[in-house]
Formats: sequence, structure tokens, C-alpha cells
Amino acid sequence: MPLASLLLQRAWIFAALLLGAGIALPLPSAAESARLIPPPMLDETDNPEPTSEVAILAGGCFWGVQGVFQHVAGVLSAVSGYAGGTANTAHYEMVGTNTTGHAESVRVTFDPRLISYGRILQIYFSVAHDPTELNRQGPDVGTQYRSAIFPINPGQTRVAEAYIDQLNQGHVFDAPIVTKVEPGRNFYPAENYHQDFLTRNPRYPYIVINDLPKIENLQHLFPGLYRATPVLVAAASPS
Repeated sequence: MPLASLLLQRAWIFAALLLGAGIALPLPSAAESARLIPPPMLDETDNPEPTSEVAILAGGCFWGVQGVFQHVAGVLSAVSGYAGGTANTAHYEMVGTNTTGHAESVRVTFDPRLISYGRILQIYFSVAHDPTELNRQGPDVGTQYRSAIFPINPGQTRVAEAYIDQLNQGHVFDAPIVTKVEPGRNFYPAENYHQDFLTRNPRYPYIVINDLPKIENLQHLFPGLYRATPVLVAAASPS
């Protein structure tokens, strides 16, 4: 399809410009700066749905964020999509215009008996992206690539806001965290060709440069939570 071809061109041109010039990637990258940060001092203590909870997170291109959480033990599913705007603009072509209010996001469904919301946020800040980059992530620029947390209830809002304050007060990062907490926003799944993109395209230049190192960092920094076999959207979809 034409849009898929554009995605391929984007990745190969990006790699060719870097590798053809014989230079290393000079842009900031969550994969390069990943570090194990302290866990949140405030976490959820009660949950009306003890076997399933949802976290919605944005941190640059959703391919890598989805890929990271698909490898986290206790995660039941991770779906790429859009949050921050309206349903009628939740389409890749429109979100790419940087005018919709959407951010490329991932809906992470997890079992809170196995992993907490705070632990999900710890991985998000440690591995999935660089929370100090404003309206960009590595080579991708625009508000659709912003760092944002979309809480689904007041408890998540409290945990997220307290954690950002904790990390800023502790000067955990070399620059202030720019992650915004945006409650009350709906999530809309992305097109099928975006789902499981990292797993289906491990040799894709963009994935190799920007996202596979995040999976390695997850395994290194969170060995007890790393799952070698990812939980895929395709596996949960009817054939």
C-alpha cells in the first residue's frame, strides 16, 4: 500500500544518510541514555480490577515503546495507537501533520498482581524513551512524538505526578523531565500495519538504530521482568 511504501522510504533514507556518510547516529536516543532509575515512592495500593489494568503512555514513535512493553513480564497486551485528540483525527496521515493533538501512544494492559503501575512507569522512564526531550524523540520531531502519560483514573494521575516530581527533585536525569500528565484522554488503536512492527521488522534500519537497543536495555536493567517471547497483538487477533 502507498503509505507502507512511505514508511519504508523513511527508514531506508534515514539509515542511508547516516551509514552512507560513514557517521554514527548523532541524535539523542533513549537507547543510548537508558539508566535504571529509582522506583516510585508512591504506587497504587488498591485496584477495582485486580486481574487487569491499563496504562497509556507516549514516548516517541510507538514502534519502540510497544516493542519494549511486549517483552515485559506481567503485560497482557501492548497496542500502538493515538491519544490526546479526537476519534476523527486518529489516523497516521493526519497525526503526522502535527495538528491533531494526538501523540503516538501505546495502551499497555497488565496484570497488577504481577507488575504494578508504578513499575510500568519505572520501565517507561528507564528504557522506553528519554523523558527530557521536548516534543521529539531521537530523529522524530513534533508534538505527536511528545512524552506524555494518559492516566485512566485519579489514582494513576497521583502516581504519575508524584513520580515525575520525585525524579525531578532527585535530579535523576541531567535535564528536567518534560513528560506531561494528561488525564481524561481517549485511546484509539493505530492501523494494523503499525502493530507488532518491531517484531515483524527486526532488520528495518529505523528499528535497528533506535529500538532494538531498548530491548537490550530492558533485558539488562530489568532481568527479572524481561520476557524473551513478546506478547503480540497478532496472536490475540482472530485469523
